[in-house]
Amino acid sequence: MQADTNAKWVPAAVASDILDGTVVPATLPSGPIAVWRSATGKLNANGDRCPHRGMRLSHGFVRGESLSCIYHGWRFGRDGSCEHIPAHPSVVPPKSINCGPLPVSEQNGVAWVASEQPQQQPTHYAGFDALRSLVFAASTEAIIFAGAGTCADGGLKMQLGPLSTYLLLNPRGQGDVFVIALVESGASTADRLAASSALEALRLRAEEHHVAEAEA
Repeated sequence: MQADTNAKWVPAAVASDILDGTVVPATLPSGPIAVWRSATGKLNANGDRCPHRGMRLSHGFVRGESLSCIYHGWRFGRDGSCEHIPAHPSVVPPKSINCGPLPVSEQNGVAWVASEQPQQQPTHYAGFDALRSLVFAASTEAIIFAGAGTCADGGLKMQLGPLSTYLLLNPRGQGDVFVIALVESGASTADRLAASSALEALRLRAEEHHVAEAEA
């Protein structure tokens, strides 16, 4: 796949939330996607729509190295092409039946996805790993205001409880922002729990500020 100079990696999910043989829904600026991990642990992403009847593939199931639609069982490989149609088992599906594979990468415990192949790999945050994800019903501006953070390395750098943190923001075009928090690697369980609680408090402050701004 040729690299796109304008393509950008988007933090789509916490990588550990996608277990082997499972699929989760996620969102890019271009729309909903399905992110899944094959039985052998290979990370994949594609459009969240079965080309047969439009069912969301994120509602489907993973078997081996393939993703199947839950509606009629159409099976898609890691390259996005349809491999099997249960109602017509003797038919070899044409390559034109495809669910749109997307570039994926794992970095800092984050599953990154792009709509086209970027020229570079995702930013590496040395000494940090993923803590958790959270959805803020607030704007990016409200999150920055509430966190009093600084924009750095493509993330929002701030202190959450006892830990230095990067927030990776994915505005979803639905009036909310999907957020993944990265914290210092090797932090104790107690410190990670404190940072998680601080993230919840930040969400409340950001949402309150967002509402106040909307009503002003």
